[in-house]
Amino acid sequence: MLQVQEISKDYKKFRAVDRLSFEVRPGEIVGLLGPNGAGKTSALRCISGILRPTQGRVLINGSDVVIDHKAAKKGLAFVPELPNLYELLTVDEHLKFIAMCFDTMSIYEQHHEALLKRYSLFDKRNELVATLSKGMRQKLAVACAMVHRANVLLFDEPIIGVDPQGVHEIKMDMQQAKQSGCCIVVSTHLLDTAEKLCDRVVILRRGKKVAEGTLAELQQQSQMHDATLEEVFLSLTSEAPVATDRLP
Repeated sequence: MLQVQEISKDYKKFRAVDRLSFEVRPGEIVGLLGPNGAGKTSALRCISGILRPTQGRVLINGSDVVIDHKAAKKGLAFVPELPNLYELLTVDEHLKFIAMCFDTMSIYEQHHEALLKRYSLFDKRNELVATLSKGMRQKLAVACAMVHRANVLLFDEPIIGVDPQGVHEIKMDMQQAKQSGCCIVVSTHLLDTAEKLCDRVVILRRGKKVAEGTLAELQQQSQMHDATLEEVFLSLTSEAPVATDRLP
């Protein structure tokens, strides 16, 4: 289970994330939505342990990502919007390296060829990562996230720049991970994708959570019955006055 408890992230006098709380239960996909600058990427970096929250805490399978980061990260996989890959490794070496880092070589030996074929990387398995296109890099990052069988998966814009076949495979993998009991958080600007893929969504604006729930719950909250997620989102994130996001 993933538990985000009152996390904030400050950059000097700017608060990018402001007292954000939500949970993701096993077998659930939660969308993290918001306009540009809403704090989605900062929130995901805090959840993954890349950034230390200014306040609050994140629990992954009961382990605090700051205090007990090794235990927390053992069950975690994070696919950033711009994967920072090891360019001088081949595609297959990169996948193997990630498996070695998580001590899951047995999974690598059994499944690496299937993963490479699923994401159309098998023919490029002996090519350097530096030669891959943006879409291929994204596919490799997703394959690396899947190789150690994490049960908490974080995706930041995972299908931007990926071809339709790759998008289909990534969505299918998310659904399979959900069915196996994983907790999944997906940050995306593609609201039609979020509406079809996610069980619930968390909507941010200026670092604050302005809404959370299923589409039906958000429709009720915004009094927009039968509206699409896009219509509800635009209503909830409109530029109405909010509390300042500047620190004292």
